[in-house]
Amino acid sequence: MPKTETSSIRAARRRMSADERRQQIITTAAQLFDQAGYVNTTMDDIAQAVGLAKPTLYHYFQSKDEILHWIHEEFIDLLIVRHEKRLGASLRPEQLLLEVMADVLELMETHHGHVRVFFEHFRELPPDAQEAIHRKRDHYEAMVRDLFTEGIKTGVFRETDPKLATLATFGMCNWAYQWYHSSGESRSREIAYQFWSYLMDGVGRPRELGAPTVSQPDLTLQK
Repeated sequence: MPKTETSSIRAARRRMSADERRQQIITTAAQLFDQAGYVNTTMDDIAQAVGLAKPTLYHYFQSKDEILHWIHEEFIDLLIVRHEKRLGASLRPEQLLLEVMADVLELMETHHGHVRVFFEHFRELPPDAQEAIHRKRDHYEAMVRDLFTEGIKTGVFRETDPKLATLATFGMCNWAYQWYHSSGESRSREIAYQFWSYLMDGVGRPRELGAPTVSQPDLTLQK
């Protein structure tokens, strides 16, 4: 790296406020956890990546667990804030559903490390942090469930279990980070629209009058 570039980077780091430095640490740690895994990443690794001495890093965060907690907080807060802003925009339930799905998938482009940490490392959080994140997860799930309830009430969605519909939505979107790549054929929002269409319209072809119907599967336990 050229000396002038190194000097420029160091000067920019010195100009950071405390909040900016904390944000840099959180973002960098999320990237490291994504690349090497939470267990395999040390505070030394994080300090080196952000250009701080290890004692200085501890000035901002007391432990790796605390950084992990803030990554979880940032991710769930992003989802909640985005959805709450849309609730005041008079969007229809099906429009809200599309945007909910797009939120998770688009964050896989902009916050990929946060996504992996949120879905894979909840159990590594200390008990008090788990409780705090669990409350926010429940709050967000309730908001998504409410949009299904409203859609059923207004006739946009057919009669169904709002909780199961919510879990199905999350099931489609939440694990896409394991295979999604920003260099792939489809952008995140395009994938969100496809997933949304599966929920809204299904994947079966419209059947002609008199065409064979699909039989209901036997769900009884086989002995």
